Amino acid sequence: MRKIINSSQAPAPIGPYSQAVLSGNTLYVSGQIALDPQTGDILIKNITEETNQVMKNLQAVLTAADMSFHNVVKCTIFIKNMDDFSAINEVYGQYFDKNPPARETVEVSRLPKNVHVEISCIAVV
Repeated sequence: MRKIINSSQAPAPIGPYSQAVLSGNTLYVSGQIALDPQTGDILIKNITEETNQVMKNLQAVLTAADMSFHNVVKCTIFIKNMDDFSAINEVYGQYFDKNPPARETVEVSRLPKNVHVEISCIAVV
């Protein structure tokens, strides 16, 4: 079984991909950036605000699949500058109050729309 998951509370994809795909009991959530889903504006005033918007976008997609951050088993974080790691971690940690998922963080040279952070995740029922 393969089901496409979309949420109007998260930004529409900016390319040929779905916000998420549910396959069996596993949800694969595409990388989210700090796009405001209502206006389409990029929110990159500071790394804290940017990361918080990314997490809200992930949360909206999870909710559309009747899941929450408690269902997340793995995240991947792409950042433009490893110096932002602590600030991103602080915001990220607020969404995983206990038993956080597995994760890797990778510094990259460039991200879509020149944002500073992108996060994807995998969740299970």
